[in-house]
Amino acid sequence: MAVTSRPPVTPHRTARDRATRSKSRGRSVPWYFLLPAAVFYLFVVAWPSLQGARYAFTDWDGLSQRQDFVGLDQFGRLLDDPAATGAITHTLLLAVGITVIQNLVGLLLALGVHTHIKSRNILRVLLFAPAIITPVATGYLWQYLLAPDGAVNRLLDGVGLDSWRQNWLGEPDLALWTVVGVVVWQFSGYSMVIFLAGLQGVPQDVIEASKIDGAGAFRRFWYIVRPALAPAITINLMLSIIGGLKLFDQVWVMTQGGPGNATDTMSTLIYKNAFQFNDFGYGIAMALVLTVFVALLSGAQYRLLGRQKGAS
Repeated sequence: MAVTSRPPVTPHRTARDRATRSKSRGRSVPWYFLLPAAVFYLFVVAWPSLQGARYAFTDWDGLSQRQDFVGLDQFGRLLDDPAATGAITHTLLLAVGITVIQNLVGLLLALGVHTHIKSRNILRVLLFAPAIITPVATGYLWQYLLAPDGAVNRLLDGVGLDSWRQNWLGEPDLALWTVVGVVVWQFSGYSMVIFLAGLQGVPQDVIEASKIDGAGAFRRFWYIVRPALAPAITINLMLSIIGGLKLFDQVWVMTQGGPGNATDTMSTLIYKNAFQFNDFGYGIAMALVLTVFVALLSGAQYRLLGRQKGAS
Protein backbone atom coordinates (compact mmCIF):
# COMPACT_ATOMS: atom_id res chain seq x y z
CA MET A 1 0.00 0.00 0.00
CA ALA A 2 1.54 3.24 -1.12
CA VAL A 3 1.85 5.96 1.44
CA THR A 4 1.62 9.50 0.11
CA SER A 5 3.57 12.12 1.96
CA ARG A 6 2.18 15.58 2.59
CA PRO A 7 4.29 18.66 2.05
CA PRO A 8 5.52 20.19 5.29
CA VAL A 9 3.39 23.00 6.60
CA THR A 10 5.44 26.05 7.35
CA PRO A 11 4.37 28.66 9.92
CA HIS A 12 4.48 31.33 7.24
CA ARG A 13 2.15 29.35 4.99
CA THR A 14 -0.18 28.54 7.87
CA ALA A 15 -0.48 32.19 8.89
CA ARG A 16 -1.06 33.20 5.28
CA ASP A 17 -3.77 30.57 4.86
CA ARG A 18 -5.47 31.73 8.05
CA ALA A 19 -5.42 35.32 6.84
CA THR A 20 -6.86 34.26 3.46
CA ARG A 21 -9.63 32.26 5.11
CA SER A 22 -10.38 35.14 7.46
CA LYS A 23 -10.71 37.55 4.55
CA SER A 24 -12.94 35.14 2.65
CA ARG A 25 -15.13 34.72 5.70
CA GLY A 26 -15.35 38.51 6.05
CA ARG A 27 -16.51 38.84 2.45
CA SER A 28 -19.08 36.07 2.79
CA VAL A 29 -21.10 37.61 5.62
CA PRO A 30 -24.74 37.45 4.48
CA TRP A 31 -26.09 40.84 3.54
CA TYR A 32 -29.50 40.02 4.92
CA PHE A 33 -28.08 40.28 8.45
CA LEU A 34 -28.58 44.02 7.95
CA LEU A 35 -32.27 43.70 7.17
CA PRO A 36 -33.69 44.05 10.73
CA ALA A 37 -31.74 47.25 11.41
CA ALA A 38 -32.40 48.57 7.89
CA VAL A 39 -36.14 47.98 8.15
CA PHE A 40 -36.28 49.58 11.59
CA TYR A 41 -34.34 52.62 10.36
CA LEU A 42 -36.51 52.89 7.25
CA PHE A 43 -39.83 52.97 9.08
CA VAL A 44 -38.75 54.87 12.20
CA VAL A 45 -36.36 57.47 10.73
CA ALA A 46 -36.19 57.61 6.94
CA TRP A 47 -39.86 57.37 5.98
CA PRO A 48 -41.19 59.84 8.61
CA SER A 49 -38.40 62.27 7.67
CA LEU A 50 -39.32 62.10 3.99
CA GLN A 51 -43.00 62.50 4.82
CA GLY A 52 -42.23 65.60 6.87
CA ALA A 53 -39.83 67.04 4.29
CA ARG A 54 -42.59 67.35 1.70
CA TYR A 55 -44.21 70.09 3.81
CA ALA A 56 -41.27 72.34 2.90
CA PHE A 57 -42.79 72.61 -0.58
CA THR A 58 -46.20 73.71 0.71
CA ASP A 59 -47.65 76.69 2.59
CA TRP A 60 -49.07 74.55 5.41
CA ASP A 61 -49.62 76.43 8.68
CA GLY A 62 -49.36 73.30 10.83
CA LEU A 63 -53.02 73.36 11.89
CA SER A 64 -55.41 73.44 8.95
CA GLN A 65 -56.04 70.76 6.35
CA ARG A 66 -55.10 73.09 3.50
CA GLN A 67 -51.70 72.40 1.95
CA ASP A 68 -51.04 74.28 -1.29
CA PHE A 69 -47.97 73.30 -3.26
CA VAL A 70 -45.59 76.29 -3.64
CA GLY A 71 -42.50 74.60 -5.08
CA LEU A 72 -39.22 76.19 -4.03
CA ASP A 73 -40.78 79.43 -2.80
CA GLN A 74 -40.06 78.63 0.86
CA PHE A 75 -36.37 78.18 0.10
CA GLY A 76 -36.33 81.42 -1.86
CA ARG A 77 -37.63 83.23 1.21
CA LEU A 78 -34.48 82.22 3.08
CA LEU A 79 -32.34 84.38 0.82
CA ASP A 80 -34.52 87.46 1.33
CA ASP A 81 -35.13 87.00 5.07
CA PRO A 82 -32.64 88.98 7.21
CA ALA A 83 -33.57 86.91 10.25
CA ALA A 84 -32.74 83.69 8.40
CA THR A 85 -29.39 84.90 7.06
CA GLY A 86 -28.52 86.23 10.52
CA ALA A 87 -29.46 82.89 12.09
CA ILE A 88 -27.24 81.06 9.60
CA THR A 89 -24.33 83.35 10.50
CA HIS A 90 -24.91 82.88 14.23
CA THR A 91 -25.13 79.11 13.80
CA LEU A 92 -21.81 78.96 11.97
CA LEU A 93 -20.15 81.21 14.56
CA LEU A 94 -21.46 79.05 17.39
CA ALA A 95 -20.34 75.84 15.69
CA VAL A 96 -16.83 77.12 14.95
CA GLY A 97 -16.39 78.77 18.35
CA ILE A 98 -17.63 75.75 20.30
CA THR A 99 -15.59 73.31 18.21
CA VAL A 100 -12.30 75.17 18.57
CA ILE A 101 -12.56 76.26 22.21
CA GLN A 102 -14.21 73.11 23.58
CA ASN A 103 -11.66 70.77 22.02
CA LEU A 104 -8.72 72.94 23.01
CA VAL A 105 -9.92 73.12 26.61
CA GLY A 106 -10.80 69.41 26.63
CA LEU A 107 -7.35 68.48 25.34
CA LEU A 108 -5.61 70.65 27.93
CA LEU A 109 -7.73 69.13 30.70
CA ALA A 110 -6.99 65.62 29.45
CA LEU A 111 -3.25 66.28 29.39
CA GLY A 112 -3.50 67.80 32.87
CA VAL A 113 -5.26 64.86 34.51
CA HIS A 114 -3.33 62.21 32.54
CA THR A 115 -0.56 62.39 35.10
CA HIS A 116 0.39 60.68 38.33
CA ILE A 117 -1.06 63.29 40.67
CA LYS A 118 -3.00 61.72 43.54
CA SER A 119 -6.20 63.68 42.90
CA ARG A 120 -6.44 62.83 39.18
CA ASN A 121 -9.48 60.54 39.58
CA ILE A 122 -11.39 63.10 41.63
CA LEU A 123 -10.52 65.83 39.12
CA ARG A 124 -11.74 63.69 36.24
CA VAL A 125 -15.09 63.19 37.94
CA LEU A 126 -15.49 66.88 38.79
CA LEU A 127 -14.52 68.03 35.32
CA PHE A 128 -16.87 65.56 33.64
CA ALA A 129 -19.80 66.30 36.00
CA PRO A 130 -21.27 69.27 34.02
CA ALA A 131 -21.74 67.02 30.98
CA ILE A 132 -24.36 64.92 32.78
CA ILE A 133 -26.52 67.96 33.56
CA THR A 134 -29.37 68.37 31.11
CA PRO A 135 -28.95 71.30 28.69
CA VAL A 136 -32.19 72.89 29.93
CA ALA A 137 -31.02 72.81 33.55
CA THR A 138 -27.67 74.23 32.46
CA GLY A 139 -29.41 77.07 30.65
CA TYR A 140 -31.52 78.01 33.68
CA LEU A 141 -28.51 77.76 35.99
CA TRP A 142 -26.39 80.14 33.93
CA GLN A 143 -29.31 82.44 33.23
CA TYR A 144 -29.49 82.98 36.99
CA LEU A 145 -25.70 83.28 37.43
CA LEU A 146 -25.30 85.74 34.54
CA ALA A 147 -28.21 88.03 35.43
CA PRO A 148 -27.31 91.73 35.88
CA ASP A 149 -27.40 91.23 39.65
CA GLY A 150 -26.39 87.58 39.47
CA ALA A 151 -23.58 85.70 41.15
CA VAL A 152 -21.00 86.38 38.44
CA ASN A 153 -21.33 90.17 38.63
CA ARG A 154 -21.47 90.06 42.43
CA LEU A 155 -18.28 88.01 42.45
CA LEU A 156 -16.57 90.57 40.23
CA ASP A 157 -17.65 93.31 42.63
CA GLY A 158 -16.33 91.32 45.58
CA VAL A 159 -12.83 90.93 44.13
CA GLY A 160 -12.58 94.56 43.05
CA LEU A 161 -13.26 93.99 39.34
CA ASP A 162 -16.51 95.94 39.19
CA SER A 163 -15.41 97.45 35.86
CA TRP A 164 -15.76 93.97 34.36
CA ARG A 165 -19.47 93.80 35.16
CA GLN A 166 -21.51 93.09 32.06
CA ASN A 167 -25.06 92.50 31.02
CA TRP A 168 -23.90 89.11 29.78
CA LEU A 169 -27.14 88.03 28.11
CA GLY A 170 -28.52 91.47 27.30
CA GLU A 171 -25.75 92.92 25.12
CA PRO A 172 -26.12 91.95 21.44
CA ASP A 173 -22.36 91.85 20.88
CA LEU A 174 -21.73 89.72 23.97
CA ALA A 175 -24.69 87.37 24.30
CA LEU A 176 -23.66 84.97 21.52
CA TRP A 177 -20.19 84.44 22.96
CA THR A 178 -21.67 84.04 26.43
CA VAL A 179 -23.67 81.11 25.07
CA VAL A 180 -20.46 79.69 23.60
CA GLY A 181 -18.81 79.93 27.03
CA VAL A 182 -21.69 78.12 28.71
CA VAL A 183 -21.65 75.27 26.16
CA VAL A 184 -17.87 74.96 26.48
CA TRP A 185 -18.20 74.84 30.28
CA GLN A 186 -20.71 72.02 30.03
CA PHE A 187 -19.09 69.78 27.42
CA SER A 188 -15.33 70.30 27.78
CA GLY A 189 -15.31 67.44 30.27
CA TYR A 190 -16.99 65.22 27.69
CA SER A 191 -14.23 65.99 25.18
CA MET A 192 -11.68 65.44 27.95
CA VAL A 193 -12.88 61.87 28.51
CA ILE A 194 -12.55 61.02 24.80
CA PHE A 195 -9.05 62.49 24.71
CA LEU A 196 -8.16 60.53 27.85
CA ALA A 197 -9.21 57.33 26.10
CA GLY A 198 -6.87 58.23 23.25
CA LEU A 199 -4.02 59.02 25.61
CA GLN A 200 -4.22 55.49 27.01
CA GLY A 201 -2.90 54.22 23.68
CA VAL A 202 0.19 56.44 23.58
CA PRO A 203 3.28 54.17 24.00
CA GLN A 204 5.03 55.28 27.17
CA ASP A 205 8.32 53.66 26.18
CA VAL A 206 8.46 55.90 23.12
CA ILE A 207 7.77 58.94 25.31
CA GLU A 208 10.58 57.97 27.66
CA ALA A 209 12.96 57.35 24.77
CA SER A 210 12.18 60.77 23.30
CA LYS A 211 12.89 62.39 26.67
CA ILE A 212 16.29 60.69 26.77
CA ASP A 213 16.97 61.93 23.24
CA GLY A 214 16.29 65.47 24.40
CA ALA A 215 12.90 66.11 22.79
CA GLY A 216 10.95 68.91 24.44
CA ALA A 217 7.35 68.75 25.62
CA PHE A 218 5.97 70.34 22.45
CA ARG A 219 7.94 68.06 20.11
CA ARG A 220 6.85 64.99 22.10
CA PHE A 221 3.23 66.07 21.83
CA TRP A 222 3.35 66.95 18.15
CA TYR A 223 5.26 63.94 16.83
CA ILE A 224 4.23 61.19 19.28
CA VAL A 225 1.02 62.07 21.15
CA ARG A 226 -0.86 63.89 18.38
CA PRO A 227 -0.75 61.02 15.82
CA ALA A 228 -1.98 58.61 18.50
CA LEU A 229 -4.85 60.99 19.29
CA ALA A 230 -6.03 61.19 15.68
CA PRO A 231 -9.14 58.99 16.21
CA ALA A 232 -10.08 60.88 19.38
CA ILE A 233 -9.60 64.23 17.63
CA THR A 234 -11.82 63.09 14.74
CA ILE A 235 -14.60 61.96 17.08
CA ASN A 236 -14.45 65.10 19.22
CA LEU A 237 -14.47 67.47 16.27
CA MET A 238 -17.38 65.64 14.65
CA LEU A 239 -19.46 65.64 17.84
CA SER A 240 -18.77 69.26 18.71
CA ILE A 241 -19.42 70.70 15.25
CA ILE A 242 -22.67 68.74 14.86
CA GLY A 243 -23.74 69.78 18.36
CA GLY A 244 -22.91 73.41 17.61
CA LEU A 245 -24.85 73.42 14.34
CA LYS A 246 -28.03 72.09 15.94
CA LEU A 247 -27.71 73.91 19.27
CA PHE A 248 -31.11 74.83 20.66
CA ASP A 249 -31.74 74.13 24.35
CA GLN A 250 -29.22 76.43 25.98
CA VAL A 251 -29.91 79.27 23.54
CA TRP A 252 -33.67 79.06 23.96
CA VAL A 253 -33.59 78.89 27.75
CA MET A 254 -31.01 81.66 28.21
CA THR A 255 -31.96 84.19 25.53
CA GLN A 256 -34.80 82.84 23.33
CA GLY A 257 -32.78 84.20 20.42
CA GLY A 258 -32.47 87.68 21.88
CA PRO A 259 -31.70 90.41 22.55
CA GLY A 260 -33.46 91.16 19.30
CA ASN A 261 -32.18 88.45 16.98
CA ALA A 262 -28.60 88.55 18.27
CA THR A 263 -28.50 84.89 19.30
CA ASP A 264 -31.05 83.38 16.95
CA THR A 265 -29.80 80.13 15.44
CA MET A 266 -31.28 77.95 12.74
CA SER A 267 -32.84 75.74 15.42
CA THR A 268 -34.47 78.59 17.35
CA LEU A 269 -35.76 80.18 14.14
CA ILE A 270 -37.20 76.83 13.02
CA TYR A 271 -39.07 76.59 16.32
CA LYS A 272 -40.35 80.16 16.12
CA ASN A 273 -41.61 79.87 12.55
CA ALA A 274 -43.20 76.44 12.97
CA PHE A 275 -44.76 76.70 16.43
CA GLN A 276 -45.09 80.41 17.20
CA PHE A 277 -45.78 81.99 13.81
CA ASN A 278 -47.69 78.95 12.41
CA ASP A 279 -45.52 79.02 9.28
CA PHE A 280 -44.82 75.31 9.29
CA GLY A 281 -43.76 75.00 5.65
CA TYR A 282 -41.11 77.70 6.06
CA GLY A 283 -39.87 76.11 9.26
CA ILE A 284 -39.50 72.72 7.57
CA ALA A 285 -37.62 74.36 4.69
CA MET A 286 -35.17 75.83 7.19
CA ALA A 287 -34.82 72.42 8.85
CA LEU A 288 -33.87 70.87 5.51
CA VAL A 289 -31.25 73.55 4.94
CA LEU A 290 -29.85 72.88 8.42
CA THR A 291 -29.72 69.16 7.65
CA VAL A 292 -27.73 69.85 4.48
CA PHE A 293 -25.38 72.12 6.45
CA VAL A 294 -24.71 69.41 9.01
CA ALA A 295 -24.20 66.72 6.38
CA LEU A 296 -21.85 68.78 4.19
CA LEU A 297 -19.71 70.21 6.99
CA SER A 298 -19.48 66.91 8.83
CA GLY A 299 -18.60 65.01 5.67
CA ALA A 300 -15.96 67.55 4.62
CA GLN A 301 -14.45 67.52 8.10
CA TYR A 302 -14.37 63.73 8.20
CA ARG A 303 -12.63 63.49 4.82
CA LEU A 304 -10.09 66.16 5.75
CA LEU A 305 -9.23 64.53 9.06
CA GLY A 306 -9.07 61.13 7.38
CA ARG A 307 -6.53 62.41 4.88
CA GLN A 308 -4.44 63.99 7.62
CA LYS A 309 -4.55 60.75 9.59
CA GLY A 310 -3.41 58.78 6.54
CA ALA A 311 -0.60 61.28 5.86
CA SER A 312 0.63 61.04 9.45
